[in-house]
Amino acid sequence: MDFEQFFRDRLGDLRAEGRYRVFADLERQAGRFPRARWRERPDAEAREITVWCSNDYLGLGQHPAILRAMQDALLHYGAGAGGTRNISGTTHEHVLLERALADWHGKEAALLFTSGFISNEATLGTLARQLPNAIVYSDAQNHASMIAGIRHSRVEYHIFRHNDAGHLRELLASHDPARPKIVAFESVYSMDGDIAPIAEICDVAEEFGALTYLDEVHAVGMYGKQGAGIAERDGLSHRLTIIEGTMGKAFGLMGGYIAGSAAMVDFIRSFAPGFIFTTALPPVLVAGARASLEILRGASDLRRQHQARAQQLRQSLLAAGLPVMLSESHIVPVRVGNPVACKAISDRLLRQHDIYVQPINYPTVPRGTERLRFTPSPDHDDRMISTATEALRACWREHALPLAS
Repeated sequence: MDFEQFFRDRLGDLRAEGRYRVFADLERQAGRFPRARWRERPDAEAREITVWCSNDYLGLGQHPAILRAMQDALLHYGAGAGGTRNISGTTHEHVLLERALADWHGKEAALLFTSGFISNEATLGTLARQLPNAIVYSDAQNHASMIAGIRHSRVEYHIFRHNDAGHLRELLASHDPARPKIVAFESVYSMDGDIAPIAEICDVAEEFGALTYLDEVHAVGMYGKQGAGIAERDGLSHRLTIIEGTMGKAFGLMGGYIAGSAAMVDFIRSFAPGFIFTTALPPVLVAGARASLEILRGASDLRRQHQARAQQLRQSLLAAGLPVMLSESHIVPVRVGNPVACKAISDRLLRQHDIYVQPINYPTVPRGTERLRFTPSPDHDDRMISTATEALRACWREHALPLAS
């Protein structure tokens, strides 16, 4: 087989479909978020742009207190963790952060992972594989990391219609009541921006004695009195078996975690290969996350500013007749519906208007629902919002795309 030709052919197919992914060469600038510098080519002169699609939702990646904590930790601990958590990689920073995360979510214990993807894949895969004759029930729009963990467990699983507690009840009722059951879902869905009916799903899960696993990665730091997520906001944290989160979004850093009972967390710690056999997070990142968590606990004003900016952008785009996909959260998706046009508009915004928003195409979203996903922050000002609206409206005209009715 000509392997190189196979690779080139498959990549050519992606390009023809408009789904080939191009990484923007960016330089984040501490103190200037959401401004960044972009190079069209590695040898090109850098241009200043405005980033509209960062997951650093609150701009904490540049917060002075977090930078100081990380500088101090770097000088104190050195660069890396030095090993896996079991073999010399557990520093006091790891212990303190896990305690703080557990307290934040009102749980007995927490466990750190190297990313949110790994925390989902490792935890769901381990639970499903280890529980005898288990069945998993997964929301139709769950993240790829959750799907990967469920599939890798090789257990029986069923998909319930998105945010449909009634369909979940039908599925649960159709199986042996004695079998262990896991219900896996998210709080804020990152591509549509909608929010799960957590209480209704918990009602159904409790009715059938199922374990509940809630992914809060797009909600931690963003919702609730102390920022612990939608479950905290709605007073439901105590009803969830496992809450999973990330430090890669509102925290402004990197890493993932789960929180739950002491026995469950110890079980995952002891049986999950994705945790056991990987190098621990560097203490410099963990120290930054601890500082970020302290800020997030008292960031009610920042969260209110963020929601106001998201609503302001949404209203500005709607007033311009652009097809905004209405959402309940801080995520503002604008539907294009064609992968080639979606990529072309993203390129035009970057090259002609100094606006960076990444195209979201299949398989991240279903075919025909391709979109630009805006994630405004408290640091996006009035001028940035009006500039983005005008530029997007110009792109719509240039591509002869229909406006919203």
